[in-house]
Amino acid sequence: MLIILRSDASAADRGRVVSLIESLGFRAQPIEGGQRAAVAIVGNDGRVDGARFSALPGVEEVLHISRPYRMVAREWRPEPTVVQLPGGLSVGGADLLVVAGPCSVENEAQIFATARAVKAAGAQALRAGAFKPRTSPYAFQGLGAAGLSLLAEVRKETGLLIVTEAMDEEGLEQVAEVADVVQIGARNMQNYALLKRAGRAGKPVLLKRGPSAGLTDWLLSAEYVLSEGNPNVILCERGIRGLDSSTKLFDLNAIPAVKSLSHLPIMADPSHGTGKRAMVPSMARAAVAAGADGLLIEVHVHPDEALSDGAQSLYPEQFALLMGELKGIARAIGRRIP
Repeated sequence: MLIILRSDASAADRGRVVSLIESLGFRAQPIEGGQRAAVAIVGNDGRVDGARFSALPGVEEVLHISRPYRMVAREWRPEPTVVQLPGGLSVGGADLLVVAGPCSVENEAQIFATARAVKAAGAQALRAGAFKPRTSPYAFQGLGAAGLSLLAEVRKETGLLIVTEAMDEEGLEQVAEVADVVQIGARNMQNYALLKRAGRAGKPVLLKRGPSAGLTDWLLSAEYVLSEGNPNVILCERGIRGLDSSTKLFDLNAIPAVKSLSHLPIMADPSHGTGKRAMVPSMARAAVAAGADGLLIEVHVHPDEALSDGAQSLYPEQFALLMGELKGIARAIGRRIP
């Protein structure tokens, strides 16, 4: 970090900056310039809060030379993290993980029929929400504990891994008892208490990008989980708000960008990323080509009757066709879908 001093900064102003740096346990390195001076923080690992210096008299600007996150950074761990999952599956290596299923667990017939369909098409894990955060308080909120019980029964029958969302600290305990991967949804990306608790839950965490979050915000949220002792974090790009309210921005650039910044695996959710069934297959294909380590795809046996997100859910036959296409793309870039 570099603290740029104003041209009229006094010796006392500079002294306050140096004193604060040393009080934080770092070494201050003054830098003389032609028109103004600066002070560098030597040994900063990226965790120093620049706002503490911005408020000091005589300070004009604070420049972050090192990244504000540490444990998720590529510099911290040059080799990619491979998150190991039950059943010999993994995320982040040569194999791609395909997670498919409905937005919500609605009833026993619906979740079992959909699970059997995605299993037959080649998915390795089932996504379905027992607890659902919804924009409207009057929308379907999920079956809660009853939904988790159904997911446990589905796993017993099909062998599919379970990916489902925890909405709060209290609910995370229930979810972790059933889920093979605990999902932290986009609305909770910066719920720091939940992130810390997920870091202590002992289960892999799927962390979705918030609808207005930059990459640094997202990676800092992942840092919360890792800092609590859980290295098994999977990032998930699911689209951000765009200028045009009629469409979302499914940020495929984020996939290679994150891979250059972090060692964590990254999946893509083209269903939430587009919000439109007709766009899901093309964006799923593009995400695999861009280097995604896996996909989350919404599939429902009767999308027109879905209680949530039916418009972006594929029919089972569409998903089966897409899986064949994805396997071909994976082979072309030296990867595979088990």
